[in-house]
Order: sequence, then structure tokens, then C-alpha cells
Amino acid sequence: MSELASEPQSQREIQATVATFIRESNSGTVLLDSGAELSFDAKAFARSGLRMFRLGQRVVLRVVGGQVVAITHICFPLH
Repeated sequence: MSELASEPQSQREIQATVATFIRESNSGTVLLDSGAELSFDAKAFARSGLRMFRLGQRVVLRVVGGQVVAITHICFPLH
């Protein structure tokens, strides 16, 4: 996460793999291709329009100031 935290107000769209998904809270973690782990919350997940993620699923996410603000399936547009 330190690589993203060093860019406080930058906005990035990056690919990752779902590492955990907690259906009850619609939150979880992803692993970036660099090996770094990021958490996402229900608000970021809600922007996906999906019902759930599966472990190992490829996703694209928008990171602002080191936080995931949007996440969705890699084939869908990011809102």
C-alpha cells in the first residue's frame, strides 16, 4: 500500500485480483499485480453494480489518495 499512499491526491485505475470478499459487509481485499494488498469497502463495491466477487476474480479499481473508491469486474466500465 505504501506505493499508493505516496500519491495523496492522484487518481489511478489499476487491475488486481480479489483476495477476500465478505458478502455480509460487501467489503474485502484485492492483491495488486505488484503484490501489494488493498482493502475496499461497501461504498466502493456498490459502484460495481454486481452482487458479489469470487476469490481470484480479476477486477479493475480506481484508487484516490491510497483508497479504493470504485471497483468492478475487469470487463465492465468503471463508474
